[in-house]
Amino acid sequence: MDWNRVAGNWKEFRGKVKAEWSNLPDDCLDMIAGRRVALSGRLQEAYGISRNEAEQLIRRFERQQHSRFLK
Repeated sequence: MDWNRVAGNWKEFRGKVKAEWSNLPDDCLDMIAGRRVALSGRLQEAYGISRNEAEQLIRRFERQQHSRFLK
């Protein structure tokens, strides 16, 4: 997934991120603004998980989004 593209279309992806990780408050989503590293950090904080776990969640999300675009 191209995160520059995500940042450019953050309003669209923001809803997808919120649907995937409902524990992320709206102000966190505003701060993430399509930045992958910021998403990883916020996931770690919100869910009390390691960096590695957050990266695994993001990779799974990327695969899901990629497959949706191919349909």
